[in-house]
Amino acid sequence: MTPKKQEKEEKVGAVKGPNTAAVLVKENELVLKDIDMPKALGDNDVLVAMKAVGICGSDVHYWTHGRIGDFIVKAPMVLGHESAGQIVSVGDKVKNVKVGDKVALEPGVPCRSCDHCRVGNYNLCADIRFFATPPIHGSLAKYVVHPADFCFKLPEPLTYEHGALCEPLSVGVYACQRAHVGPGSHVAIFGSGPIGLIVMMVAKAFGATAAFMTDIAEDRIKAAVKYGATKAIDAGKKSAETLSGEIIKANEGKRVDVAFECCGAESATQASILCTRSGGTVCLIGMGKPAMTVPILEASIREVDIRGIFRYRNTYPTCIELLASGKVDAAALITHRFPMKELLEGFETAKTGKDGAIKVMFNI
Repeated sequence: MTPKKQEKEEKVGAVKGPNTAAVLVKENELVLKDIDMPKALGDNDVLVAMKAVGICGSDVHYWTHGRIGDFIVKAPMVLGHESAGQIVSVGDKVKNVKVGDKVALEPGVPCRSCDHCRVGNYNLCADIRFFATPPIHGSLAKYVVHPADFCFKLPEPLTYEHGALCEPLSVGVYACQRAHVGPGSHVAIFGSGPIGLIVMMVAKAFGATAAFMTDIAEDRIKAAVKYGATKAIDAGKKSAETLSGEIIKANEGKRVDVAFECCGAESATQASILCTRSGGTVCLIGMGKPAMTVPILEASIREVDIRGIFRYRNTYPTCIELLASGKVDAAALITHRFPMKELLEGFETAKTGKDGAIKVMFNI
């Protein structure tokens, strides 16, 4: 072993385990167990002691189904990707953070060399390594090694929980950027779950003056109003035409500038096109059926742009600014907190939404 390699291993080895993690063994089998400590740091890597990890719907879906589309859990995998922690060791070439810093971890690390990466669209990289996406381990563990340039220092008074919230907040920021939400925008948001609520918060921070939200669950309709929606509409058993009509009526007879589809339902996708003004934008966030019937001619003849998003890119600095300035109070969405030892109770709460659960956070 070369002296340099030995020194890197000693940097990690100086941190005492065990490295306890939330391991998905297979579908419906999630356990808390000790895994190997990271063995070495690359020159541009950091070792992070995780402090806060939020639970996403994708984590729950992997737990209950063992797969999301073509991403299949074929071997035990650590879950979690909404992450923040404290730097405990740094590689030889790391300059942007130091030991002791409080950081948010952007979970997707691209190849850095493909055509998409070279022009800055790294979220479209085919070889991106994303926390808790098979076969890549996630961050719901005591210690994680991560590239330093995908760690973002959190200013005071932001907490580790704020850092973990930068991940779902990034979805809202990127969606609003893609849809060109700005001062005076009127928006409709289909689905009042955590992502829908975050999109609404970000849209208002970007200057939207009206935000109409829908859902089929009574508690989420109430949550939409509580967290700032102009009006929340019950979408249960309504046709796309009826639902879009109610949104237009709520918007004083006018179609909205932007519609965000956050639930993946076919009827919501249809309604999002119908309620958006000519020349406006529909942004598809929810993961629905691979093929749908939608009023495509309606979109075409009225020049309604339909834009998809895949995760996000270059959003963490904006998220940190929004949180630090108080323009977005994403921490208000945290309804339940659990220690790691209550792993299954935390995941069950996120799965069922019991007791009004919106965002579940593990404190490590």
